[in-house]
Amino acid sequence: MKVHLLLALVGLALGFAVPVVAQQKEAADSRIAQQRDLLGDVKALDEFGVLATKLDEAFKKNDADALAALFTEDGVLVTPEGIFFGQQAIEKRYLELFQRRPVTFSTGQRDQLNAIDNAAWSTGEWWSTLQSESGPEFERGYWSAIYVREGGGWKIRMLTISENPRPVRAAEAN
Repeated sequence: MKVHLLLALVGLALGFAVPVVAQQKEAADSRIAQQRDLLGDVKALDEFGVLATKLDEAFKKNDADALAALFTEDGVLVTPEGIFFGQQAIEKRYLELFQRRPVTFSTGQRDQLNAIDNAAWSTGEWWSTLQSESGPEFERGYWSAIYVREGGGWKIRMLTISENPRPVRAAEAN
């Protein structure tokens, strides 16, 4: 008798679970189709290319104002030095960076780009040469970004930057 009751409960559980799983799969398939549509859209990819070009140009010009303008008003920048909230704080952070160590070269590479509806995210690597008092310094690291559509184009909602540790020189190790 207990076995029959157990089998009935298992049957009921499966009866409820299978439609829920099917609905989740359909929703996921729909989101994947939307993602493919957005990223298959040449215009959308061109918009990300324009954003990347503006970012590169702003770094090469050491233009903190232009960099901050690429973020949403409430954008967030996460760096090894701290977290900066809003365009004004982001502009101030870059202004201080460029005054301390101007960028003489900067480039990056996007490893992936994913989008659903009016949001997108991507990851990649970056490389920069900065001018310090002791001469040029080469830095590199990784980044991840979340974008949202704003004003007919894409803006950065959150950018996270990490740096690869610098190798320790023999003279510094002692």
